[in-house]
Amino acid sequence: MAGSADGPESERAHGRLGALRETGLSAAADAGMDRFARLVAAVLGVPVALVSLVESSRQVYPGMVGLGEPWAERRQTPLTHSLCRHVVASGRPLVLAEAREDTLTCDSLAIPDLGVVGYAGMPLTDGDGHVLGSLCAIDTRRRHWTDRELGLLQDLAAACSAELRLRIASRHREAVASDMAEARARADDTAARYRTALDRSQLLLRAADALADTTGLVEVRQGVQDLVTGDLKPSYIGLVLAEGDRLRRIVTTTEHIDVEHVYERYGLDDAWPTARAARENRTVTVQGDADLARNYSPEALAAFRRLGLHTAVCVPLPGALAPLGVLVLGWDQPHEIDVVEQALLASLAGYTARAIERALFVDNRVKVARQMQEAMLTDLPVVPGLELAALYRPAAQGDLVGGDWYDAYLLPAPVRQGEGAATAGTVAISVGDITGHDMHAATLMGQARSMLRQADIDLAGQTPARVVSAFERANTHLGVDASGSLVHAHLRPCPGTDQRAWELTWTNAGHPPPLMVTPEGAVHRLDQHDVLVHPRLGTMPRTEHRQVLPPGSMVLLYTDGLVEHRGTDLDHGIDEAGRALAEHTHTPLPALLEVLADHVGGPDPRDDIAMLALRVPHPPDTTRNE
Repeated sequence: MAGSADGPESERAHGRLGALRETGLSAAADAGMDRFARLVAAVLGVPVALVSLVESSRQVYPGMVGLGEPWAERRQTPLTHSLCRHVVASGRPLVLAEAREDTLTCDSLAIPDLGVVGYAGMPLTDGDGHVLGSLCAIDTRRRHWTDRELGLLQDLAAACSAELRLRIASRHREAVASDMAEARARADDTAARYRTALDRSQLLLRAADALADTTGLVEVRQGVQDLVTGDLKPSYIGLVLAEGDRLRRIVTTTEHIDVEHVYERYGLDDAWPTARAARENRTVTVQGDADLARNYSPEALAAFRRLGLHTAVCVPLPGALAPLGVLVLGWDQPHEIDVVEQALLASLAGYTARAIERALFVDNRVKVARQMQEAMLTDLPVVPGLELAALYRPAAQGDLVGGDWYDAYLLPAPVRQGEGAATAGTVAISVGDITGHDMHAATLMGQARSMLRQADIDLAGQTPARVVSAFERANTHLGVDASGSLVHAHLRPCPGTDQRAWELTWTNAGHPPPLMVTPEGAVHRLDQHDVLVHPRLGTMPRTEHRQVLPPGSMVLLYTDGLVEHRGTDLDHGIDEAGRALAEHTHTPLPALLEVLADHVGGPDPRDDIAMLALRVPHPPDTTRNE
């Protein structure tokens, strides 16, 4: 790397080392460089990240996170421990899934001493093209770097290089400030350009981070709006989605923009700038009313005027085969879109497109899971002498799919009887909640519900506790591995009561306690319970409990989405549900469950709510004279 004493390589090495000195960085912590290291560690999820500058006989770390001692205190290593020197020597990125297996690096002391296994380093350059070092991500185990990760690391390296150039430019500016005003102006101009480049790079970094977690189309639009409002200062940001031969605006929920409702849907072949951008897969810019009147439809001109725009740019959102839609930015005054801004908008459109793809994918999965979930929530049986009602209400957050369920069915007549066992005319009821909020949880819920039904039918004549134990054995043996909580109960007419009273026998596997309302209106928690269902616990002993329900009694089974609210105690929610039951004792059960969901669960429940209510009605009064 040193070259001859007086050749061009020596001159280039001299220039590179001079640029290093002009950054003012060495083997000491620097807040700005540490910030870049933290960004790399957070965005790529690596234990170690370094801003490494390679000097003539050592490498120094002005930016560092995750490095062990004694290197963390020293902030430097000899070149024998440097993989970054290969980045400097080649001027190209170095990406290794396994440093121990690469002939270039397998003998490096960085592997045993620093724990380097997976390595990705991007060049850090000054304004003259000198490679000063590397912005690198390090994993202590084999790491297969994705294209997205390397793209993010490259963006971060560009921003870090811009910061290094700014520092060099600042040193130059200070050196010549006393000599000539022209040199000072040139340095200021250079600094301004690099600052703009840094700002744009940071915008893309923020976009990659902010849009990575969006799961809904409206959320994607809001994320883009939050990102660009402060940097590009548009007066309007819009998002248009392609749906076959139609385009649909993603309408904001935070503010009412009447134009978006009036022109929410239109054809891909219509004379709109957004339609042209999607059709031709290129950025379309509109400057003023005359441009619109000459090239587009009267509707487009009317919308443009109602939005109060002078300039608009429509950027296609890249998809696999065709644009997914169009990103629209508008300004209420003349705005020039230069080459740098076009490149920035193209990159932003790429991040937006990936977020839209993810939102559409999540939306489709949620719809399928919701349909599957609702299909499993079957109609309740008609049982003489008993009123039954159920309600399922999904969480307000659309991308959450839970494992909540309710069930009720008639049991067949048993072959043999036992104390507390099911008899002819017995009704099985259950409410449960499988752990998780995704498609997997919904699938496990369906399996668990079916296995519990199967166990109940196969073990006709057995008690709820034995049925749940049989379900747990099948859950473990078949490797279903469902975990969660449930209440399973049998209802049968009490002998000798002419079916006016019913006996409730139940077992509770770690679930919120059922609530019973007596004929006098008193509310009691049926709070006896055992541990929840979990395959690692094996088949735990299950206990059961009995309660006679005379006419006028009511019982509510529910999942924790009804009573568990952020910032409040679970008992408070259960008490609130009990008070609502007491106040609506005579309300028809379907209406009662709606009241509970609205006033106890709240308008925006964080979790799914499943409820099943039963009431033993009073017998009709046959003694009254007509």
